Amino acid sequence: METLLVDRAEGVVTLTLNRPDKKNAANGVMWEELRQVFREVAERPEDRVLVITGAGGAFCSGADLSDLTADNLHFLSRMRMIGDTALTLHRLAKPTIAKVAGVAAGAGCNLALGCDLIVASDEARFSEIFARRGLSVDFGGSWVLPRLVGLHKAKELALLADIISAKEALDIGLVNRVVPAGELDSFVDDWARRLAAGPPLALSMTKTMLNNSFAVSMDQALEDEARSQAVNFSTADTAEAMAAFIQKREPNFQGR
Repeated sequence: METLLVDRAEGVVTLTLNRPDKKNAANGVMWEELRQVFREVAERPEDRVLVITGAGGAFCSGADLSDLTADNLHFLSRMRMIGDTALTLHRLAKPTIAKVAGVAAGAGCNLALGCDLIVASDEARFSEIFARRGLSVDFGGSWVLPRLVGLHKAKELALLADIISAKEALDIGLVNRVVPAGELDSFVDDWARRLAAGPPLALSMTKTMLNNSFAVSMDQALEDEARSQAVNFSTADTAEAMAAFIQKREPNFQGR
């Protein structure tokens, strides 16, 4: 790929944004390649977990504004394509982790927030920087940000467009963990391995129900849980989990 590096090992797919000279700013090619990788991971049963990170000490500085007219698309068409990339990530029914070192700004910030889990180094910085560029929030930020930090805090971050530290991001619930820069890789590797060893079908249904939780009633949530558990009890993975519990060993989940 032109803008991404993709590595697969033991069920973990590591996707690295690879435009370090631009702090991994996303151009039209990168948006399309991201969408392609998200779809591939969704379709490959051997891919259990997706980790997204950036090359050269940055996560992603946002959209590459110098590339706005490179593909001759009308701005609305271009933004719909970028939005479809965000939606493809959101719909990916497998665990995703953002591994954030350095800056995550604008659409790059919202790319991280679109993942299920966010682990940041203590040197990371986050910003909904759009207003400084005369723009409004995109890449799903208007939807995901208030769900993570609450409406008033989301308005503060989006309207003032401040750059916040990893510690502040942790304090307000924007990220899951902050670790020393030298421990970022090993920490994320451990979480990714644990997720890859988990039951794929059960994890996918749990993720879907949590994503839908703000849009359904308690009645509907309980019905969704009942259907999901009925599916689980029909799988080989749940039988394997029960056998492993009795035999006092770790289960070997196959996703079936």
